[in-house]
Amino acid sequence: MIVSSIAAIATNHAIGKDNDLIWDLPDDMRFFMTKTKGHFVIMGRKNYESIPEKYRPLKGRTNVVITRSNSYQAEGAVVVNSLEEALAKAKEAGEEEAYVIGGGQIYSLALKKDLVDRMYITHVHAEFEADAFYPEFDAEKWDAEILLEHPTDEKHDYAFTIIEYNRKR
Repeated sequence: MIVSSIAAIATNHAIGKDNDLIWDLPDDMRFFMTKTKGHFVIMGRKNYESIPEKYRPLKGRTNVVITRSNSYQAEGAVVVNSLEEALAKAKEAGEEEAYVIGGGQIYSLALKKDLVDRMYITHVHAEFEADAFYPEFDAEKWDAEILLEHPTDEKHDYAFTIIEYNRKR
């Protein structure tokens, strides 16, 4: 099974503030929805709770929420106590590519434990004030392929580039 992380990150690695997104990029959101549809999406509790209630759980995906609490419940989602448990559930279900979708602590844990095989990173060409960040990573350890370069336009206040990174083996 391939373990992928998928995130939109600012030039300063910002991904969120006050448990919310800090930009509105409809074409990036469409990429996220298309890429993860039909797959396991693995996230921390705070990230799950930051999804607007009307979109929770994310439709057409197996939502897995990681929390330390043994009593936490998330209707329509699988609740686990560790990233490893989340990945085991995906593997048991025959998942081909599971997606780690945040937040900052979960991304850090996945990269630190060397669990990520692939990253889909939307590089937003701006800096933002934030309280959640995507971890720094050594680009030399990854093969990069540009999937999309998107300029600013009437629906996108910021230019961005979507890059697929595959771990060098």
